[in-house]
Amino acid sequence: MSNTTDFVDVVVVGAGLSGIAAGHYLQTLCASRSYTILESRSAIGGTWDLFRYPGVRSDSDMSTLGYSFRPWADNAMFASATTIRDYVAATAREEGIERHIRFGIRVTGADWDSQRARWCVSTLSSQGVTARIECRFVFFCSGYYDYESGYEPQWQGRDEFKGTIVHPQQWPASLDYTGKRVVVIGSGATAITLVPAMATRAAHVTMLQRSPSYIIALPAHDAIGAKLRQWLPPLAAHRMVRWKNIVGATLLFQFSRRWPEAMKRLISKGARRYLGADFDVARHLSPRYDPWDQRLCIAPDGDFFQAVRSGKADIVTGDIERFTPDGLKLASGEALDADVVVTATGLRLKMLGGAAITIDGAAVDASKSFVYRGTMYSGVPNLAVATGYTNASWTLKCELSARYVCRLLNEMQATGLDTCVPVHDDSLAASGPAIDLSSGYIQRAAATLPRQGDRTPWRMYQNYFLDLLTLKFARLRDGVLRLARGASR
Repeated sequence: MSNTTDFVDVVVVGAGLSGIAAGHYLQTLCASRSYTILESRSAIGGTWDLFRYPGVRSDSDMSTLGYSFRPWADNAMFASATTIRDYVAATAREEGIERHIRFGIRVTGADWDSQRARWCVSTLSSQGVTARIECRFVFFCSGYYDYESGYEPQWQGRDEFKGTIVHPQQWPASLDYTGKRVVVIGSGATAITLVPAMATRAAHVTMLQRSPSYIIALPAHDAIGAKLRQWLPPLAAHRMVRWKNIVGATLLFQFSRRWPEAMKRLISKGARRYLGADFDVARHLSPRYDPWDQRLCIAPDGDFFQAVRSGKADIVTGDIERFTPDGLKLASGEALDADVVVTATGLRLKMLGGAAITIDGAAVDASKSFVYRGTMYSGVPNLAVATGYTNASWTLKCELSARYVCRLLNEMQATGLDTCVPVHDDSLAASGPAIDLSSGYIQRAAATLPRQGDRTPWRMYQNYFLDLLTLKFARLRDGVLRLARGASR
């Protein structure tokens, strides 16, 4: 069944970190504009509400993962998913954003009407009720993960395994792994988090990897931040700690890109310091790619290394031949016995939450669009997408994008214009996927991703300072973004 069509100025899709940031800026910078946030789940938090596996936490520092407008006051560098979820929910509640959220509403499509300069957003409720919402602007803050299922390769003999197989994205609350033998398949951020967390209760945890990832130990608590919070007023301390960590993350990334061999040596040296000279770092902890070709994995206070050094966990590098009734057989002939196998093998990408986007009834193929200033798609009017950084906190970029959207909305209102659309010059031939990582989950979805160019404004910078200049200070009327009055006016 379907109900009547509503109208708001702005539809925000998703009530996670970026969706709540969008709500904050819309009601502080665009107070005259009405908005609603559509959230397919029944709770605030997005990714931080979805994932419930042991030890799930942030892998970037909380002073930058937290909002600039709501200081993160704790000296902990990293936080659990529960803590982050509570922080986001408290922000929404205390700022009055919560009353703008419609839970259990999934956006299935959006059609742009050029004559009326409006979107018609199609939705489906958790009760199966379809509805439409008309709006002037759509802001997707739904991330790019597929919330329905993670990625799992098809292994031979899987059905023969007598134990339990679980993917971190669908972690069962009833799973008891106390005293059991656990094999975690994978070597990404999820595996690096799971291994030390599960090792505290399991009989033994083995991380089985096809190839290594870079793992870097960072302090779990911010000693400098703690001193600044002692000496300075809360807001001043928050700003200094935040900028300290932005600069630090930027320098780490730039150093890795400019001097990858030096960075490799530093990372290997750090691993050997924890694991000892006898551990085979070259085999188990030395990837074939350069640092930041994929994300660095973070081990707060070296917890992953400590679990391995203690003997509660180990690393095995090799290819899986098949599952057996008692565990796994590797291509090398080695057998790994297991009671529980965790397939931390990655995620699936789903752009725009899987919504079908059309313009005057014609389907939009996102893979043919170019990302404009990291926030809009070429040829698609009045639509923005919040996409965070891969080398820094997600929230940093999402706040910049939200502020930019507000600049656009205010400009159009002040000048009596209805549409804004980036127009890509086809002569700018150089292009690549908008997300420039060699990670498996990115490569599997590369053909579906929007493109990026090799120069401004089509370059997807992974640099907060460059984005700050282009999104906060660059002029809106740059000859690429076309602003106009609707055809029916």
